[in-house]
Amino acid sequence: MSTNDQKLPAYRHSLAGTLLAAREAMMAPIRPYLREAGVTEQQWRVLRVLDESDSDPTALAEAALLFAPSVTRILKDLVDRDLIVRRADPQDGRRSILSLTPAGRALIRKTSRRTVHVLESYAEHFGAERLAKLQSELLAFARAIAAAHETE
Repeated sequence: MSTNDQKLPAYRHSLAGTLLAAREAMMAPIRPYLREAGVTEQQWRVLRVLDESDSDPTALAEAALLFAPSVTRILKDLVDRDLIVRRADPQDGRRSILSLTPAGRALIRKTSRRTVHVLESYAEHFGAERLAKLQSELLAFARAIAAAHETE
């Protein structure tokens, strides 16, 4: 039987389905805190990346694992809400640099205090060592897939 004749597993048992189910299980307890803070999951990812360091929109999209057009819409909303500020790059006036405002930092701090407890419970229930190994393996998996597609 050729690989074209093989039947795909049921979606919930496929790799994509399993990864998505894990993501959904992980995010479900956190979503109420994000809603309370008035941010979407994608906005939260942008804010989290900017909490680590200032960024230009292209690097921000890559780090937050978002498409550039989505980041453009997200940035407009977050700037309008005074959670981030956009300023010209001093080395290249055509580029902009994005930073959190004090209000953005306050939102991150308040929401993080609550989400940290959820994340700690994941380590408690799954095992801190297992969780660290899982994250390491998933990163290695993502790198291997990226490398495989670079050679095609």
